[in-house]
Amino acid sequence: MPRVYIYVIDRDFGFAPNPFHGVCSLATCKPVIRRTAKVGDWVVGVGGTRLGATGRCVFAMRISTAVTFDEYWSDPMYRVKRPVRNGSRVTMVGDNVYHRDDPESPWAQEDSHHSHPDGSTNTANLERDTGTNRVLLSRHYCYFGSAAPEIPQHTLDALSYRNCRSHRVYEQAAAQPLLDWLLAEFGSCVNQVLADPFDFEESEKRYAGSSSRIA
Repeated sequence: MPRVYIYVIDRDFGFAPNPFHGVCSLATCKPVIRRTAKVGDWVVGVGGTRLGATGRCVFAMRISTAVTFDEYWSDPMYRVKRPVRNGSRVTMVGDNVYHRDDPESPWAQEDSHHSHPDGSTNTANLERDTGTNRVLLSRHYCYFGSAAPEIPQHTLDALSYRNCRSHRVYEQAAAQPLLDWLLAEFGSCVNQVLADPFDFEESEKRYAGSSSRIA
């Protein structure tokens, strides 16, 4: 039976997840979810206190497929997901950032939200991200961003959900009230970016990784 993974989003730049170009991708951060979630499972991001969005749904994606970093990098379909740091805000936060010359070569990290401000490799982010060589992709998602709607309290109560570190995993039957709410209220909004990410105006900034600092 499919599962539903729910985690708190502390930073929302449009990088993790990246909802642009008709595919919602989770290619960095959340290594445990990327390692264990299967096709057909759901991943739901709920806003955290830093965003002032506690209890609000930032995005929900049903996993359509999963690929390796090298497959993600080499597939022409996902070339638009490569970061262009001197481009538009959408291209600045491209998450297609890891690749190798061959399976025995070290990972290369593109100049991206997860590299250092000068574009050099941020080893802390690289090691954490590539520790799970898997990218989750969805062609059935809703991304609300800064327009994140408030999840009904009775729905959160049914899940015994509270903001916490890491993530929670539910069998789909247990999380059905959440999915039913999404379908009833936003079923016509599938595969849409309904608002900019909370942190979109700071797209040029980088995530330090080891210190959780944004610079």
